[in-house]
Amino acid sequence: MAGSRAGDSESGEVPTDDKKVYADHDEFGPERERVVLPDPDAGLSEEEKAIIDRKLLWKLDIRLIPWLCLLYLISFLDRTNIGNAKLDGLQKDLKMTDGQYYAALSGFFITYSLAEPLTNILLKRLRPRIFIPSIMVAWGITMTFMGFVHNFQGLFAARWFLGLAEAGLFPGINYYLSCWYKRSEFGLRAAIFFSAAALSGSFGGLLAAALNQMKGKGGKAGWAWIFIIEGIATVVIAIASFWMVYDFPDTATFLSDEDRIRVLRRLKADKQSSAEHEEFKMKYIWASVKDWKTYLGAIMYMGCDGPLYAFSLFLPSIISELGYTSTKAQLLSVPPYAAACILTIIIGFVADKSGQRGLCNMGVSLIGIAGFGMLLGGHTAAVRYAGTFLGALGIYPCISNTISWVANNTEGVYKRGVTLGFMIGWGNLNGIVSSNIYRQKNAPAYVPGHSVVLGYLTIFLFGGSIVNYLLLRAENAKRAAGRRDSWLVGKHEDEIEMLGDKRPDFRYHL
Repeated sequence: MAGSRAGDSESGEVPTDDKKVYADHDEFGPERERVVLPDPDAGLSEEEKAIIDRKLLWKLDIRLIPWLCLLYLISFLDRTNIGNAKLDGLQKDLKMTDGQYYAALSGFFITYSLAEPLTNILLKRLRPRIFIPSIMVAWGITMTFMGFVHNFQGLFAARWFLGLAEAGLFPGINYYLSCWYKRSEFGLRAAIFFSAAALSGSFGGLLAAALNQMKGKGGKAGWAWIFIIEGIATVVIAIASFWMVYDFPDTATFLSDEDRIRVLRRLKADKQSSAEHEEFKMKYIWASVKDWKTYLGAIMYMGCDGPLYAFSLFLPSIISELGYTSTKAQLLSVPPYAAACILTIIIGFVADKSGQRGLCNMGVSLIGIAGFGMLLGGHTAAVRYAGTFLGALGIYPCISNTISWVANNTEGVYKRGVTLGFMIGWGNLNGIVSSNIYRQKNAPAYVPGHSVVLGYLTIFLFGGSIVNYLLLRAENAKRAAGRRDSWLVGKHEDEIEMLGDKRPDFRYHL
């Protein structure tokens, strides 16, 4: 199986007693205590074990995925609703120039991207059920008070703090999920989780159209009520999250003792360090910094993340420039997001089953390239609206697929967390570019904006995916031929284990 070590079983079955499975404790340095995890299903047939494993996986999905999807839906809604607010008069009411509006958008991405690389370390050290709800309370309060700003300075400050507070959620949850599921299961769950972003686009347009009807209530504009109501909702959901978010597998309270052991055993059978208790050390950061996959992952991710923010922030404006009213433009922004949500889940399923995440990235990116080509070259509203569909279909699935691809090929709990933090942080830094390319003076064609997005999709996403695929395939071939076996010379068993994805018998996902 791609993305696992050579000779690993693909069955997903819980290992039997003759397969020793350990939980490694690294708190005391290289001399680690190795605790044998007993098999709670010893003596059962393989068919009975498979049934238990499927029930366990279903239990994890029901307890983890729906609530995490809700959290990301709220997160993405809160960061992109400014596009809907602009359509309802935000820029005019605050007497902002185009430059000031774009600066307010950029303020979010500065703090958001710079804080992301460190957030996964905080998540690991503070525990998910404390860290995630706490940052949600912070950004929910910020969002609520954004509805009370009166000028550019107030809006910029609110967006700056919003980016800082939201920085830990997206990389944190992707890292968190990778610590629960096997590599062959992670992609679909990441896709379902990220589909909440597309769903938020659909929901955001409908909600903005409804909340705008509150215009004048309490002396507040319709756009202000978008911020206030959505901010209050975030705080309420954040408080509930103190009970709805769980910690890592070894301490999860919703699992019985036997099920916790089963989760740890299936992770160990998948050769994942997620089943280990690692104490943070700087060497994990350096392992990520020195790995070429970190940088190529960042290049691919910027190729889809830059277009993602350009699309989500400006889609209502793009549609309104096709000749539709504010409310109708809000509603017409719903279908492209709905289509993207469906394709995101389909690609997650296909990539998990085929193990070909690279080919999925390449194929889907071509859809986006075609879509923005239509936006650039189309001369009728119908053609350009169709282009927004293809644009959404070509962007959204690649976000979760790229994250899954990099996560599958990065072994070690902290190394994976740091790598995902760097990659996602760099991708989100490109939101600054996205915030400044769709200028009102370029309406209705928005040639500079569409051209930049097309370049991102072609060079960074499509081109980067090709390069990553070819390099990983070449490395797998070298390992299969025994050309990396020298890396094991003179090393003890524990030292070999700590090599992670540098082990010669580790095979990369293509």
